[in-house]
Amino acid sequence: MAACVSRVELSVSCRSLLDKDLGSRSDPLCVLLQEAGGGRWAELDRTERIKNCQEPEFCKKLVVDYYFEKVQKLKFGVYDIDNKTFDLSDDDYLGGIECTLGQIVSSSVFTRPLELKQGKPAGNGTITIRAEEIKDTRVVYLEIEAQNLDKKDFLGKSDPFLEFYKQSDAGTWQLVYRSEVIKNNLNPCWRKFSVPLQTFCGGDFNKPIKVQCLDHDSDGSHDLIGAAQTTLAQMQTPGSGSPVEFECIHPEKKQKKKSYKKSGIIRIKSCKIETEYSFLDYVMGGCQINFTVGIDFTGSNGDPKSPDSLHYISPDGINEYLIAIWSVGSVVQDYDTDRLFPAFGFGAQVPPSWQVSHEFALNFNPSNPYCQG
Repeated sequence: MAACVSRVELSVSCRSLLDKDLGSRSDPLCVLLQEAGGGRWAELDRTERIKNCQEPEFCKKLVVDYYFEKVQKLKFGVYDIDNKTFDLSDDDYLGGIECTLGQIVSSSVFTRPLELKQGKPAGNGTITIRAEEIKDTRVVYLEIEAQNLDKKDFLGKSDPFLEFYKQSDAGTWQLVYRSEVIKNNLNPCWRKFSVPLQTFCGGDFNKPIKVQCLDHDSDGSHDLIGAAQTTLAQMQTPGSGSPVEFECIHPEKKQKKKSYKKSGIIRIKSCKIETEYSFLDYVMGGCQINFTVGIDFTGSNGDPKSPDSLHYISPDGINEYLIAIWSVGSVVQDYDTDRLFPAFGFGAQVPPSWQVSHEFALNFNPSNPYCQG
C-alpha cells in the first residue's frame, strides 16, 4: 500500500484587503504557519511581496507535505510589508484565517473572510486558496523576449513584464509565473526562468496558457500592452531551431480600431523540459555521501580543563565536539558503504617537532586517516 503522504502546492490570492499605507495602497505578503503543539506555530513558507495592491494574486506557491492520517492545522497571515526585515512583528497585520490542510485539499476553491482576530472581520477582505498535488518532477525552462511593444509611458517607453496563466478545469485563469520588470524598453529580453511542469500546465502539454505583457506602474495600476494564448506544445521550439512567435494583441484596441494589427511580438527563444531529480533519486541511484571531520585545536577554544571550553571532557566523557560529530555521523554513515571517515585536526602543536600544524590526521597516520563509523 502506498504511503498516505503527498506534496501539495498552495496558490493564494486575496480580495479587498485593508489599506494601511498613507498615500498609496498596501504591499501585501502572505505567510503560512503550521501548528507545532503547545500553542506554538512554526512558519512553513511565505509568498513574495506585491507592491501597492489590495487584490493580490501571489505568484510564489506555498509547498507543504499532506498526511491523510493527520489533522494539520494551518494559519495564513497577510501582512503589509514596509521594510526589508524578515521579522513580521513590526509590519501591519491585514488579517488571517485558521483552517486545516484537509479542508483545503477537499475543496476545489477554498475561500474564507479574513479576520484581524477571532470574530473581528478585516473589513471585506477575503483569502482564496487552491491546492494541487505535486506529482510531476519535470521542469519547464523558458527564455522569452519581445519586439516592437506599444509605448505606454508619457515620458518614456514602457516598463514591460510578463504574466503566465494556466486554465483550470473550471475555465478560470490561474497565475503560474510573473517575470521581472525591464525598465524603459520596447524590445525586452527577460531572464531565463523555470517553473515546475505541474505548476505550469498540470502536466498537460495541450492545456491553454495565457501570456500577458503589461507595463509596470509603481502605483500598481499596470497597463495591459497585449496578450496571447497558446499551449506548451506550441511553445516548444521546432526542429529548425527558429524561435516561436506570437502576436501580442490588446483586445480593446482590436475591437475599436479597424486599422489595428498588433501591440508587439512575443518570441519564445527557448523552451525545454527537463526532469528535476530528487535527493532520493541520487541516493537510490548509488550516490555516496562522504563525511570528513575537522577539529579546531587553536587557543580560541579556551583551556580544555575549563568547563567553558568546547574541548572540555566532562566526567561522563562527553563534550560539545563529540555530540556534534555523533549527531551528524550517525545520519551520514548510512549513505557511505565503507563507513570510514577521515578525521583531521588543525591549530595544534604536534610531535615530533611540536610545530603548529594546520592539518594533521588525528590518528597521526596521514596515509590512512580514517576512523571506523
